[in-house]
Amino acid sequence: MAEAARIETGGWRTEEPEATAPDAVRWLAFPVILGATIAAAIALLPTLGGAATVGVLEIAAALTIMAAERLFPFRRAWGRSHGDLRCDLAHAAVSGIGPSQLVRPFIDGAAVLLAGALLTGGGLGLWPPGWPLVAQLALALLLAELPLYWLHRWQHEKDWLWRFHSVHHSAPRLYWLNAARFHPVDLGLLYAVGYVPLLALGCPDETLALFFLFDGVVAMLQHCNIDVHLGPLNRVFSMAEPHRWHHSRRLEDANTNYGSNLIVWDLLFGTFHLPGGRKPPVDLGIGDLPGFPCAYLAQLAVPFRWRRVKQGAAGSSRPPSTSPLERIAPHRKRGTTSRRAYGLRDEECLRLKILTTTLPPI
Repeated sequence: MAEAARIETGGWRTEEPEATAPDAVRWLAFPVILGATIAAAIALLPTLGGAATVGVLEIAAALTIMAAERLFPFRRAWGRSHGDLRCDLAHAAVSGIGPSQLVRPFIDGAAVLLAGALLTGGGLGLWPPGWPLVAQLALALLLAELPLYWLHRWQHEKDWLWRFHSVHHSAPRLYWLNAARFHPVDLGLLYAVGYVPLLALGCPDETLALFFLFDGVVAMLQHCNIDVHLGPLNRVFSMAEPHRWHHSRRLEDANTNYGSNLIVWDLLFGTFHLPGGRKPPVDLGIGDLPGFPCAYLAQLAVPFRWRRVKQGAAGSSRPPSTSPLERIAPHRKRGTTSRRAYGLRDEECLRLKILTTTLPPI
């Protein structure tokens, strides 16, 4: 098959993705994989329990997504290792058993304190346990999504959080295993912010297991290299199509789509980004830190040697940034290209001005 056409856009490479999947696969892959997993979980939870159900179905979902990536890739180049496979496997091994277990006692303790502030009458929970499991899952997703949205957004805006979250954005390609590429501290914060409100409100174990499974499968689908198309569902779920823009090196694209499982808060706060006139970028990663470590242990050390990591990028063609917002704000008014406002060099101002006058509105 002929190589896809590539286009240079303001220093960032884009390409026309190869159409590899039939329309039925593109439209149905996400709802079928996620829907079948959740339906199977509801059927198995009473007999297998939460831990076994989550373990079995996450493995089944991962194998299904891996097969779909091989058969219907969004980009064939992303199906080949970029020297990242060993690192991602290490992240998966540690992230799968580390933060979730080590942070759980602190999550439970924080939940008890929060519950004391929320509950009255000495132990009456606010959670509706009589609701159907699907309805409880929907409630859990809505309640957890708002704090997760703001944590993710601050991870891009605050340098002390970005130094940890940058590990996730160092991925040179997108495929299902990227869902585990997180620094343990970063992942621990996500667990705490997502689960403390649910535990404090008295969310039962079965619903927590279903939430954990949903979150894990959506994360794999969100980063998958499958030729999917969700259409209107892209305005409900935080899925692969908008998330590919979130991993762009172009900061105006990357500082968007912060939703963890749902995209509703991005729509409300104006950070949803799915441009119709452009294709997602080919080159991913952190543009200002081209020398970001690729080895697992080196990535674990990045937040604690942050100054040295940024100094290592000082000699590159792009100046290092303390956070993704140092040089370009994510919600600037169109056409504002002031050096004083964004700390840009003259040639960067010119390039940004060209981009903002030629690109379609976001």
